[in-house]
Amino acid sequence: MPNMSRNIRLQRPCKFVRSDKAQGTAVGWTSANWSGYAQSGGAGAYNRVSAYWTVPFVFPSARPVYSSAWIGIDGYKNGSLIQTGTAHEFANGSASYYAWWEILPEAETVIPYPVHPGDRMRAVIANQGSGKWSISLRNLTRGWRFRTVQIYKGPRTSAEWIVEAPQVGGTISNFARLTPVAFSCCRANGRNPRLKLSQRGIMIQNGRKVSIPSCPNRTGDAFLVRGVRLKPR
Repeated sequence: MPNMSRNIRLQRPCKFVRSDKAQGTAVGWTSANWSGYAQSGGAGAYNRVSAYWTVPFVFPSARPVYSSAWIGIDGYKNGSLIQTGTAHEFANGSASYYAWWEILPEAETVIPYPVHPGDRMRAVIANQGSGKWSISLRNLTRGWRFRTVQIYKGPRTSAEWIVEAPQVGGTISNFARLTPVAFSCCRANGRNPRLKLSQRGIMIQNGRKVSIPSCPNRTGDAFLVRGVRLKPR
C-alpha cells in the first residue's frame, strides 16, 4: 500500500512537450508526464475503453520516483479525465504497488486490494448513461475484482492507454525506472482501436527521453512501454 502521509498524488492531463503544431504527425507526440497511445475524436466519440496490462517491477532509487499504468477517457488535449490503473513507486527506501481510480479534479482513490509486480490486470471504463460511468479493475493473478459507478461529464474526445509520471506535491514527479509494461487487447468503444505510430506518445523529462512505447503489434491492439536507463551526466 502507498504511504498516505506523503503529498497528494494526482494523475494529470497530458502535458505536451512540443507545440500543438507537432501533434498528430507520423512521429507522434511528446509529453512530460505521459507515454503510451492516445486516440482522439470529436465530442462524445468515446463511451468505453479497456485493456489488459502486466504490473511492472520498480527498481530501487536514491530519490523518490513514481509511475502509474492506466486506461482512461479524456485528458489528451482537454482538462477532463476518468481513469483507473496501478501505481509503482520507490520512496523512503522501499517500493510500493497499489491500484486506484480517479476522476479529475479529485485526487486518486486507492483500491484496497493487493498488487504485486507481474500481476495481470484488466480494466474497463464504460458509460452507463445519464452521466453515470462504471469503473472496473480486476487483478487476474490475485483473483480480486473492484467496481464503482461514478458521475462523469467530460467531453469524451479521447481514449488512452498510458504509463505516467504522476504529479506529486504540485509538480510532475521523477519517473520511476521500470521493467517493460505490456498492454494488450486494447479496445475503444468495444472495438480494436488499430493503433498507429501517429498516436504514440514518448515521455521526455529534463530534455531526455525516459519512457518510450513500442510500435503497435500487427493487429494494432497491443504494445510495450519501456523505460530508458539514463547515464549519469
